[in-house]
Amino acid sequence: MKSIAPQRIVGFITVTFLVLAVLFFLINYFSPSLVISLIITVPLFTGIAFSAVNYFINLFIYAKIKLIYKTIHNFKSAARDLDENGNDIFSQVNREVTEWMKGKTMEIQQLKQLEKYRKDFLGNVSHELKTPIFNIQGYILTLLEGGIDDPGINMLYLKRTERSIDRMISIIEDLEAISKLESGELELNLTRFNIYQMVEEVFDLQEVRAEKRNIKLKFGRTADRNIQVLADKPRIFQVVSNLIVNSINYGKDGGTTTVSFYDMDNLVLVEVRDNGIGIAERDLPRIFERFYRTDKSRSREQGGTGLGLAIVKHIIEAHNQTINVNSTLGKGTSFTFTLEKA
Repeated sequence: MKSIAPQRIVGFITVTFLVLAVLFFLINYFSPSLVISLIITVPLFTGIAFSAVNYFINLFIYAKIKLIYKTIHNFKSAARDLDENGNDIFSQVNREVTEWMKGKTMEIQQLKQLEKYRKDFLGNVSHELKTPIFNIQGYILTLLEGGIDDPGINMLYLKRTERSIDRMISIIEDLEAISKLESGELELNLTRFNIYQMVEEVFDLQEVRAEKRNIKLKFGRTADRNIQVLADKPRIFQVVSNLIVNSINYGKDGGTTTVSFYDMDNLVLVEVRDNGIGIAERDLPRIFERFYRTDKSRSREQGGTGLGLAIVKHIIEAHNQTINVNSTLGKGTSFTFTLEKA
């Protein structure tokens, strides 16, 4: 059964009270015949008045309330509706907001990490450059204060100044190389060459360095002498040189550095392994970072810029290949990287 709207009941009661009040007044002050006539006409008047009141209520109040009610009702219906995944709209919005917050939180953490790397990098660059600059300053001041006239001092300090300048140049050149590799400005010149012969060339160049440490440079037993790869030869030469120099610098007196090759279908795996001092497990994740040193005092004593392994990593990745390191403290280190077969 259809219910009567509340505003209709209110209107009807209001009009009825008005009519009764009018009848009471008429009975007291007018004749019965007139009152009977009014009683007959009052219902008609009441109906007309009620209709008019109801009309104006609908026009000015109910129509607007109804619009608001429909809007709220439709919104509630939509909220109860399920999406394609069977989740209501509020749950979906809550999930999306939560995911958005997680994304922003991760973005903020990444920015903080990048800011930390930036500060560390600037600090490391400053520290690495200050060392040779202060050395040069000390040597020159000594010469200016009279050392230039002493044959036993002048040539010695001039040579030391030259070495410090060479160190600064090496740092700047390495930084420039990394910058070009990271930005993609450095284009690779891919050629076909024999990787075995190239390693032999590196051995020849580093022979004197290795002899000073009584370290033997050798190939693995299964090394193929005719391994052709497709890569940028000068850059791969730089990679192998850096790895072999590292193995000599951090090797043990009387130790060995071994270069081996492994066939991996369309790739060649190159391994540079030594039996030197090794790298602590906590340092392995950061070994390819710029200026990161596991033994800062010894690294500077060996004359490295702290950028060699970072350059190695960038060069290998520029070839769309990978490089990895495995090491045991006190037993040695193994660097492996892949190259495409020619």
